Amino acid sequence: MKFSFKKLFSRHQEDQETQKNRVILVTFAEPKHVVSEQFRTVRTNIEFAGAALDKCQVVMFTSSAMSEGKSTVSANVAVTWAQAGKKVLLIDADLRRPTVHATFRKLNLEGVTTVLTGKAKPEEVVEHTFVNNLSVISSGAVPPNPSELLNSKRMGDLLDWARQNFDIIVLDAPPVLAVSDVQVLVPKTDGVVVVANIGKTLKGDLRRTVEVLKLAKAKILGSVERVKAKHGDKGYGYGYGYGYQSQK
Repeated sequence: MKFSFKKLFSRHQEDQETQKNRVILVTFAEPKHVVSEQFRTVRTNIEFAGAALDKCQVVMFTSSAMSEGKSTVSANVAVTWAQAGKKVLLIDADLRRPTVHATFRKLNLEGVTTVLTGKAKPEEVVEHTFVNNLSVISSGAVPPNPSELLNSKRMGDLLDWARQNFDIIVLDAPPVLAVSDVQVLVPKTDGVVVVANIGKTLKGDLRRTVEVLKLAKAKILGSVERVKAKHGDKGYGYGYGYGYQSQK
């Protein structure tokens, strides 16, 4: 039996990249953990905030900049909705730095970009996960024109299909200040949740994020504040906050 060291090295690089992009699903691994309870509280508060809207079926999670925790929050909140008996679809709308495929151990050969380029239908790329009631559509191949694809009629058609087949659709979207992808997605969503990493997210960036979302006429449901746990504890704490809509 022969082995290709080049292939093995490439596979090792791929595994390292997958591991790096994977987020921790504490809500699945340790549903009784205090952080899991915090995510359930976030879910409940989003539902309360969404009750004031005509509908709150498509919820987009974003942040000001990269590595502030929006993928961790969106994936874990999606799990809590599935655990509550909702039929949930998590869509990786971050076509530049996708994570959903790594988190849920998918190959990412097909996904959002496959649908948006007309090469497949949504029902052909949606995948079940190891979490009951939770399906995902990964990003697919990283395209050269993410904003144009996300602003296309096919993206609207994809979400229309999702609305007809799922109770809740969670969008893991790119950071607001990095690219224009979020602004073009806003009209297609019902509400937006902003994730902030306390101690890392700059107040000025957060203020500009809210201003950009307001200009796009986004319905901001609130914010999730990601706080580093105290010394001796593991992980992060998560709290749900209101008030960014009225911030000047």
